[in-house]
Amino acid sequence: MKKTVIIALASFVLGLLLAGYVFVYSPDKAASPSAAPDRLEPASYSSNLYASAPEVRADLDFAKIAADVGPAVVKIESERVEKRQSLGFDDSPFDDFWDRFFGQPRGREQEYRSTAMGTGFFISADGFILTNNHLVQNAAQVKVVTVQGDDYTAKVVGTDPRTDLALVKVGGKNFPVAVLGDSAQVRVGEWVLAIGNPLGMEHTVTAGIVSAKGRQLGGGGANVPQYEDYIQTDTAINRGNSGGPLVNMRGEVIGINSNILTPSGGSVGIGFAIPSNLAKKVVEQLKAKGRVVRGKLGIVGQNIDEGIRDNLNLKSKKGAMIASVEEGGPADRAGLKPYDVITALNGSPVENMNDLRFKIADLQPGAKVEVTIVRKGESKTVTAVVEELDEASGTSATQGTRTQKDIGLSLTAMTPQLARQYGYRTTQGLLITEVRNGSEAERKGLSQGLIILQVNQRPVTTIREFESILEKTPSGRSIMVLVRQESDAASQDTIVTLRMP
Repeated sequence: MKKTVIIALASFVLGLLLAGYVFVYSPDKAASPSAAPDRLEPASYSSNLYASAPEVRADLDFAKIAADVGPAVVKIESERVEKRQSLGFDDSPFDDFWDRFFGQPRGREQEYRSTAMGTGFFISADGFILTNNHLVQNAAQVKVVTVQGDDYTAKVVGTDPRTDLALVKVGGKNFPVAVLGDSAQVRVGEWVLAIGNPLGMEHTVTAGIVSAKGRQLGGGGANVPQYEDYIQTDTAINRGNSGGPLVNMRGEVIGINSNILTPSGGSVGIGFAIPSNLAKKVVEQLKAKGRVVRGKLGIVGQNIDEGIRDNLNLKSKKGAMIASVEEGGPADRAGLKPYDVITALNGSPVENMNDLRFKIADLQPGAKVEVTIVRKGESKTVTAVVEELDEASGTSATQGTRTQKDIGLSLTAMTPQLARQYGYRTTQGLLITEVRNGSEAERKGLSQGLIILQVNQRPVTTIREFESILEKTPSGRSIMVLVRQESDAASQDTIVTLRMP
């Protein structure tokens, strides 16, 4: 009996010890919820998704930026007065026809008035206002209206059609100012605001992002300046926004709104602003001289495409190829020739034709410039003396012969008689009389009325010379064609590459 009790007590104690061991060291205890909150706590997962939603970022305070910059923005109203000959009634549909084919005064002279409306902004407290050239050029009167509703008659200090910028001034002091920032620091994707007077809606603020940088729209057209380096934005910009500021999230003006691309006349999210760094250079000269002085090398150049690179055996497409050289100009005197590829100016690499255009423009007249070129596969450097860029710097019905290798052209040989008949100054070469729809020639921009002067750097004066070069060019290879476009004022040479079928 006594032995049985002892055994029972010992068993009980051992059982308690065993139970304690299991309770303390059980794996289930180690894996309890309190030991692994990161894996099981759902709040951690949801907080990652929604952490920033309820907060407003300080650097995206559109209201504050609009309040800071807005008072410096003004409405521009310019009145133009033009005198034109009339057939006796306004806006005759026959005016253009008469001008082109008769070139004589018709009817009586009438005075026409028109008004342009846009935007500008103060860049100094003493009344200097930056805006677009196309708003104030040739204006008889320019009126400025501030946010407070004050009217001023403005004086045009200077205009620069080549960048579409203008500087005007009103009398007074202590005007609110918008600061021109550093457009070189602009990043694609950053937020920007446009402030202006679109479609007469005064002091309108729109928001968007920078869509692209370094855009060109084809300078030299009727409404497009020659010096282009646009900031593209999807900020809503319409007629009336012209000349207004494009503002970054630091409240700095990084662009001057100037153009839009649109099939409808309204904003489709493709707007363009002139970079503030370009505007600073223009403003400085307009203040000092009333105009902008630029350097001139005396060349017409173009970008290098794959066909030009292959034909000239170039290592890359960087640089700009000379299409023509102005007779007696700086480039001509320095020995530069068509087909030379300019790769650097004063040791600074040239990326493309637009880059070269800006580099030349920045040079002062009279300055010497080292021009690095590639000619026939060899690199060399010549010295040119820069001149000042001047302020101001038809089709044939004749059925020609179609070339045997069909690149889509019909041609006829130019003669002095043919040149006189159609008003051309160029008396040699091949006149394009037809360009077939969908052809290689049409795709590369050739059109009726252009004159082909050279093919693969060889002058061509007969159809047979042209056909001979085509026949010797293997299919898939390209030829280089030097073409001339003539107008009443001047002529321009361009080099086009055409791939053989």
